[in-house]
This record gives sequence, C-alpha cells and structure tokens, in this order.
Amino acid sequence: MGGVLSGGDPEESGGRGEEPCAAEELRAHLLAAGLAGTTGTSREKSLRRYRMFAARDPRALTGLDPELDWTVPELLALMAETCGVSGDPATVSGQDRIDPTRTVAALDAFAGRLRSAAARRVPVLLGTGHPGRLLDFYAPLASALSSAGCTLLTSAQGQRVDITTMFGVRPLALGYVRGVALIHEPGVRPGVDAPGVHTHSPLPLRTVLSAAMTDGGPLPGLVIGDHGWVCAAGQLGIEAIGPADTDDPAPFVGQSEGRVSVVVPVDDAARSDSYGPLAHYVLKRACLSQ
Repeated sequence: MGGVLSGGDPEESGGRGEEPCAAEELRAHLLAAGLAGTTGTSREKSLRRYRMFAARDPRALTGLDPELDWTVPELLALMAETCGVSGDPATVSGQDRIDPTRTVAALDAFAGRLRSAAARRVPVLLGTGHPGRLLDFYAPLASALSSAGCTLLTSAQGQRVDITTMFGVRPLALGYVRGVALIHEPGVRPGVDAPGVHTHSPLPLRTVLSAAMTDGGPLPGLVIGDHGWVCAAGQLGIEAIGPADTDDPAPFVGQSEGRVSVVVPVDDAARSDSYGPLAHYVLKRACLSQ
C-alpha cells in the first residue's frame, strides 16, 4: 500500500492571483507540445474508432457498457462538444484538433476531484494503458496524494493478465512504477527505461480490484487513469477521472452518461516529458503541490 504521510490542508485556497497567468502558460504549452490544437491523431483513426464504438466493439468500449445506442453522428457531435474536433461529417481526413480551452477547463475540474479525494483521504488507484507516455503525468499525482494521506492501492503486484490481441492471447504481468499500475512483459522489471505495455483493456483494473477484495484490503474511492482503467472503474460505480484522446470516445460517453466524473481531452501519444506541466498545474490548483 502507499504511504500515509501528512500533507497540508488541501482545502486551502493559495495562489489565486497566479491562476490566470498559469492557465495561459499551460494553454501555450498545450499548443507548443501538440497536446492540444492540431494533434498527431488522424481524423481517419478517430472516425474508425467511432464506428467501432457504435457497433459495440469491445476494443472501443474499453470496459464501458453504454446505456444508450450511440450512432456515429451522435458520437461525432459529442466529441466536437467535449474535445473541439470538427463536427462536420464531411471532414474525413487530416489531423484532429483539440480545443486547448476545453483541456484547461477539464484540468480545473480534475484538480477539484483531486482536492476532494485528498480532503477525504480516500484510497486511490492510479493506472495507465499508456505507460510509455503518461507516466510523467500520473506519478506526481500519486506522490502528492500519498503525502496528503491517501492510501495508494498496489494489489495484484506480479499477477498474470492475459490480454487478447489480433495475434492471439498475450500473457503479461501487472506491476507498479512510482505508484502507478501498468502491465508489462513477464520477467521484465518495469521501470523508467522499460515502463510497460500499451493497452486499452479493462482487465488490469478488474485484476487489481479482484485481488484487493481477496486480500481484504481497501477498494479505491477514486481511480485515476485512461482507457480501460477509467472506463471499467466508472462502469463499476467507482469515481473515475483521466485523460483521453480524440480517438477514445468511451471515456467521453462515460462522462456524458454520468459514470466518469472528469475526462481531459488531450493527445495521449506526445513526448512523455510534455505531460509533467499538466500534473504540476492540477496539483497547484488542487493545493497539493509539494
């Protein structure tokens, strides 16, 4: 389990005078790093995922069981509203776009959920299907929440997780790096140089929860993650927040249907070091900066 060191009062409202400047600086960073604005995600890829989601393909649902029957036009309208992609169905090629104003607003809401979790000292699980990219975003959050008194879940360490791919079932292992859960190759110790394997599967989240229940340990009051981590948690009624790209409609549908609390629209395949400023911003907004 994670540490339970005492942190400062997360409900304090320090640094208010710096917030407008900080938001503008973050917006500039989002555009410069390609996290928002014109992104690396192609329109073709996003539309393909919308079609898969509308057909209820498990690869696009990532652990979510939608209450409604979402059509591709409805998904496109949702993604235009929440991310800022073009809502024109005639636009079928080129690069997708994320509105940085929407990203900053979502990060502000994200910070509010962190502040609330820290104030209540709820057990927290952080997990990522993008360990090679997003670890620099999640790890500072894990450290700050632990220092604020939240228990970080680390159940199912080393447990096997069989992930189905187009090439068959791939046996992997569940591990933790800097307080963040991920899956990795068996026999390979995950770390900064070999952080893990990319996946959209909800199985890692379910594996952690099953192990926690078996061990009699606490279950998370908040899950912070992406892909299958956030969608599977929200589907089970656990508060869930995290980032998602324009080709990941499931978290945004989960948010629309009330099962995911906050989804931050952001390109999830940029340089790994470009996500650190996002973590710094939300921790400062949540009054959890160390």
